[in-house]
Amino acid sequence: MIAEALPPPSAAAVFAQGWTLGASLILAIGAQNALVLRQGLRREHVGAVVAVCTLSDWLLIALGVFGLGALIQAHPALLDVFRFGGAAFLLAYAARAARRAWQPGGSLQADGPGSSLGATLTTALALTYLNPHVYLDTVVLLGGLGARQPADLRGAFALGAGLASAMWFSLLGFGAAAAAPRLRSPHTWRVVDGLVALLMAALGLQLLLQPL
Repeated sequence: MIAEALPPPSAAAVFAQGWTLGASLILAIGAQNALVLRQGLRREHVGAVVAVCTLSDWLLIALGVFGLGALIQAHPALLDVFRFGGAAFLLAYAARAARRAWQPGGSLQADGPGSSLGATLTTALALTYLNPHVYLDTVVLLGGLGARQPADLRGAFALGAGLASAMWFSLLGFGAAAAAPRLRSPHTWRVVDGLVALLMAALGLQLLLQPL
């Protein structure tokens, strides 16, 4: 008995699959999320940082779905180009966050001096494009799964994954900004900077000690 061929997936089903996979990956605490959270708590350049992280994810997801993921899988040395530079940047960022957490008055303060928009966006771009884990998640994993979809449904998959990214970064950044007035304790914000320092140091050391 010949089994009947399965019907092709619908655009809605592929869109939902992209959203689910994108959401499951982006919920993991990473360098981008830590920066968005910190800027939200500072209520400083929140919209710009959310936009940069979201648009960057959209770009990388699209590149992965439409071919770059296969290229990276075929030439894994491309990720090593970013490995050591990304590790150095993450460790330097961790040292700055640790210093803010250690020094009284050096951590997150609502009335303290903030970073310029240009410096903040430069940090957001560096944490995105110098971090090989971003490429592994968005380009290789998400992009590889999206590239397996029928050609006419790859766009739906990318849109679903991109929507998950936009929703998460917006919720994290603007949610933190809304909660900031309740977190004005310097001790609380020093704890946040301490956690950011530990996360960035762990990611940086992982890049150095575990080849991709």
